[in-house]
Amino acid sequence: MRRPLPVFVALAAVLLLAGCSATGGLRTELAARSAASGGGGSGVGTPRWTFAMVTHAGSGDSFWDTVRKGAQQAAAKDNINFVYSNDANTANQVQLVQAAIDQKVDGLLVTLAKGDAMKAVLAKAEAAGIPVVSVNSGEEFAARFGALTHVGQDESTAGRATGAELKQRGRKSVLCVIHEQGNVGQEQRCNGAKAAFGGAWQVLYVNGTDLPDAKAAISAKLQADPSVDTVLTLSAPLAATALQGITEAGRAAGSTEEDTFDLSTQVVGGLKAGTIGFAVDQQPYLQGYEGVDLLWLYRYNLNVLGGGSPVATGPQILTGKDAPTLAAYVARGTR
Repeated sequence: MRRPLPVFVALAAVLLLAGCSATGGLRTELAARSAASGGGGSGVGTPRWTFAMVTHAGSGDSFWDTVRKGAQQAAAKDNINFVYSNDANTANQVQLVQAAIDQKVDGLLVTLAKGDAMKAVLAKAEAAGIPVVSVNSGEEFAARFGALTHVGQDESTAGRATGAELKQRGRKSVLCVIHEQGNVGQEQRCNGAKAAFGGAWQVLYVNGTDLPDAKAAISAKLQADPSVDTVLTLSAPLAATALQGITEAGRAAGSTEEDTFDLSTQVVGGLKAGTIGFAVDQQPYLQGYEGVDLLWLYRYNLNVLGGGSPVATGPQILTGKDAPTLAAYVARGTR
């Protein structure tokens, strides 16, 4: 099958530029970022390796900005050329990974939201001797596809923690909003929460790349079913959208609780104001930071943390009492 040429060329150009900046450009930029955030710049004398991160992120999701920031700051510390690319289209993500392999990067970080589609290309990375660490999604695929380890949260565990919290809060009927159909992690979150909650449960599929349409779908569902007293969203952008949908459905203030996965400035504001009951944090900054660090440790010393077992970064249940402390970290883009 022919590869989409624009995707390959775009990443190849980025990788080439990164490789040419060993004594300037990118190194200076990343060192400056690290110093500005307390990292102090590069702290090692190891070779100037190039690590590529390829994610399934769409546009406009601040969650992925936080993952990327963690990876960039670890790269500055570890003397790494860091190259980031993303595409929500799975076929395009595969081509971006292939482009990184063809450029002979020294390490590869990938997300496995739709893991089966990544199997063949990761086999090529393994054959080329490129170490791989998976981050954020697809823990169940990591070892099978040759990754050294996985950094993130177990989504079923996070779901069960969410369901237990919903039950403890006395919720009766939950609408779980999945914004990316086919994303294994989102299904695991909803299914885990449903199992631990034990009450009335419905799932609504929406298009997370079309927030006005998602808002309309949530509003329509709430108008059609007055028994729903809780909306559970699986990302911070959808939390804000759900709040709008609750209002447009004509629900009285406080009658319908919105709870969510992930943090943002708006989510922290909602926790503080009481319009959001709780948020489930998986620490995306840590996923990017530890992903780069683990690749560096393997390249430098053949270290594999925990014998290859997944490295958990969540879940952490956060409520209004946590909001004042969290606000500063969220504002600077590290939580």
